[in-house]
Amino acid sequence: MKGIVKSILFACVAISTLGQGLAQDKEVKKLSDDERMAWWRDAKFGMFIHWGAYSIIGGERGEQIAGGGAEWAMDKLDYTIEEYEKFPRMFNPQLFNADDWVKMAKDAGMKYIVITSKHHDGFCLWDSKVTDYDIMDTAPFKRDIIKELAEASRKQGIRFGVYHSIVDWHHPQAQGNLYPNYNAGQKDQTVVNPEFPEYYKNYLKPQVKELLTHYGDIDVVWFDGDWIADYTTEMGKEMYDFIREIQPNTIINNRVDKGRKGMEGMDREGNFAGDFGTPEQEIPATGIDEDWESCMTMNGTWGYKPDDTNWKSSEDLIQKLVDIVSKGGNFLLNIGPDGYGRFPAQSIRRLKAMGEWTKANAEAIYGAKASPYDMPEWGRYTSKDGVIYAHVFNWPEDGKLKLNKNIKLKKASLLASPNTEIKVDKTSDGPVLQLPGSAPDESVTVVKLSL
Repeated sequence: MKGIVKSILFACVAISTLGQGLAQDKEVKKLSDDERMAWWRDAKFGMFIHWGAYSIIGGERGEQIAGGGAEWAMDKLDYTIEEYEKFPRMFNPQLFNADDWVKMAKDAGMKYIVITSKHHDGFCLWDSKVTDYDIMDTAPFKRDIIKELAEASRKQGIRFGVYHSIVDWHHPQAQGNLYPNYNAGQKDQTVVNPEFPEYYKNYLKPQVKELLTHYGDIDVVWFDGDWIADYTTEMGKEMYDFIREIQPNTIINNRVDKGRKGMEGMDREGNFAGDFGTPEQEIPATGIDEDWESCMTMNGTWGYKPDDTNWKSSEDLIQKLVDIVSKGGNFLLNIGPDGYGRFPAQSIRRLKAMGEWTKANAEAIYGAKASPYDMPEWGRYTSKDGVIYAHVFNWPEDGKLKLNKNIKLKKASLLASPNTEIKVDKTSDGPVLQLPGSAPDESVTVVKLSL
C-alpha cells in the first residue's frame, strides 16, 4: 500500500515540478558557456563531501578492512543488500549542523560545496518521492540533508552542488543483482543488466529531476559511475541535455558521458558531453587548455575511515592548491564526516590552516590564471590582471630567487606584507630577487611581481 501511495505522490510531484521547470526556463536568463562557467573558473577551491550510511561502518567489518575507499564498504566488505540495509535504518547523525559545515568550508577559503546526494550504495540523502530508500523514509534522522545544506550554502554565499552516482548497488535493475561483486562491470565490460535502461528512465532521471527542481539553483552536478557498460554515451548526452533544460546554467562534469580517460580525468578525442574534466587523486604534470578540476582526499579514502591515518600535511595541501591553480585548474578537496555528522579533527585542523593561508594570499588564487611561464624549481607562478605571483615552495638558502628571464619586472613585494619591498637585481639571465633570510610562510610564501 505504501508503495502505491508513493507512486501516486511521485506522479503528482512530477506534474508539479514539470510546471516549475517550465516556469523556471521562462524566468532564468540562459547564459553563454563562458558566462555560465565564469564563477567556477574564478572559484578555484571547493569542498567535496562523501557522507552516507557507509560513514557508520568506517570501512571495517570485524577483522576485515575495506581496501580502497570506505564509501565502497557494501562492495568491499561483501554485504548482501539485506545486510547493508540495516545501516541506513541506523543512520541518525544528530551532530550534523549544515551551518557549521558550510562555515568551515567558507573559512577554509572554499567557494563551493559538492555533496554526495546518492553514492553507489543507493541510499539517498534527500526526501525522494521515487523511493523509500532515503533519509526521510528509511533512516530515523527524518531531516532532508540536501535541503539543509543547500539553504545554508546560499545563506553564507557559497555555491552548492550535488554528486550523484549512476551506479546503484541497491536497485535490482542496476547493479543490485550482482552480489557478491556489485561492481563487476568496472573490470569486466561484459557484465550488464538488461533492465538498466528501465532504471535509467524510471529511476535515475526522475531522481536527478527531483534534485534540480526542489532545492533552488544547483550550481554543479557531479556524476560518477560512468564506467559500467550498461551506461551508454547516448544516455550521457541525453542526461546532459535533460539537466540543462531544467537548469540551463548548471555546470556538469564530464562523467555524465563516457569520454574520460580513467583517473587522468580528461576526455579522449571525440564528441562527449560535460563542462569540465575530472582528474582523480592526481594533478596533471602540465597545464591543460580546457576546464578541469582535480578531486582529492586528505588521507587515502573518500568516506570516513578511522583506520586510515595517512593524512596529507597542511603544507602539502596548500602547495597542491597552488600547483593546480598554476596549471589552470580547480581543487575539489574531500571531507569524510563520521556517522554522527562530525568532521574528523584532522580535517578541521587542515581546513583551518588552509583558510589562514588563502585569506592572506587570496589575490594570487581566486580569479588567477595559469602560469605563462614554465614551472620553476622553487615553486609555481600564477597570473592575474597583468601581475605575476611567485609562489615560493623552497626558500633559497642564499636568499636569491631567480625569476624567468622573460619577466620584465617593475617592483616586487611580499603579498602578505605589501610594505615589504624586495630588492631586484637585473642580470643577463633575468631578474633575481634578494629575499629575506627566512620564509615568512613555511608552506608557501607569495611574492607579488608588478610588471
